Amino acid sequence: MEVRAQAKHIPMSARKVRRVIDQVRGMDVVQALEVLRLLPLAAARPVEKVIRSAVANAEENIGLSRENLYIAHIVADEGPGVAPGRGWRPRFAARGRYHPIRRRSSHITVVLEEIEE
Repeated sequence: MEVRAQAKHIPMSARKVRRVIDQVRGMDVVQALEVLRLLPLAAARPVEKVIRSAVANAEENIGLSRENLYIAHIVADEGPGVAPGRGWRPRFAARGRYHPIRRRSSHITVVLEEIEE
């Protein structure tokens, strides 16, 4: 049985989020939440929220126990930029020049599965 949760349009680059999800991939849920709670990186908070959402889905919709779940698949994909279709924001520079700023976002997907005994 697999349970899925997704968070979209997180205002953080996927590269920063991947640093966090690489540390919890394959762990059981209780241990992963403890690691994320102690991690000093800013990306740990949205990842923790998505995992908690997936656990809540498993407990409420399917009736699985939190202790019997592990992270089977977790991924951070690139989201859109500031405006849909546009990922650039202007920064005006000296002498009439223009420098673009890339405002990145990400989508986090978590799939939990029950531990086989």
